[in-house]
Amino acid sequence: MSTLEIKDLHAQIETENGPKEILKGVSLTVNSGEIHAIMGPNGSGKSTLASTIAGHPAYEVTSGSITLDGEDVLEMEVDERARAGLFLAMQYPVEVPGVTMTNFLRTAKTAIDGEAPKLRTWTKDVREAMDKLKIDAEFANRNVNEGFSGGEKKRVEILQMELFRPKIAVLDETDSGLDIDALRVVSEGVNRAHETNGMGTLLITHYTRILNYIKPDRVHVFVDGQVAEQGGPELADELEAEGYDRFLSAVRA
Repeated sequence: MSTLEIKDLHAQIETENGPKEILKGVSLTVNSGEIHAIMGPNGSGKSTLASTIAGHPAYEVTSGSITLDGEDVLEMEVDERARAGLFLAMQYPVEVPGVTMTNFLRTAKTAIDGEAPKLRTWTKDVREAMDKLKIDAEFANRNVNEGFSGGEKKRVEILQMELFRPKIAVLDETDSGLDIDALRVVSEGVNRAHETNGMGTLLITHYTRILNYIKPDRVHVFVDGQVAEQGGPELADELEAEGYDRFLSAVRA
């Protein structure tokens, strides 16, 4: 059983006009096997939360805490967070020229586990995971994300997640830019990770369509850097029907 706990988290980013506070007191807890959906309008701080959890240097935490199984995440370097069991599927996965998928995956797995996976077993695991995600076998020899379509990059993110077996995964708008078939395949990968290793998930999304495939236990509405409301899966349906107007009106007031 693992727990990611965020308490009264405040974070800011430096702008040309000085520091700008983005997160304004975020508190939530994600346990193993739980799926938490974070929904909210553009600019509400959802992706900032994901980046702060992962340790992006552009975001400065001014107060509050993030812990994983009681360990202070904010004191960890980015690679230490990955080894501790945190995983971030990025909204915009980056290209890594000169590094093949095969080398990247095995090197990352070795760094996370502290020892290299047995080659025969690892090769079989990679091949099977790629097949389930409908990633062509020839991609294994291509450079990471180089020349990949948006949907292909998102599938590779989920491939990493399945192979690295994190305790907690943060999925930052993984559904953006996916067609119906790719959305289904990616969602099936997330669901497999829950079934096989009890992974906890923080799923950041604008839309409810991915929640037709990945069923959340809790839904958190993010507005102006805070959790404005939270509830069960029915809250997502309410947002789909009514939008965010009532929350935005409260902020403007």
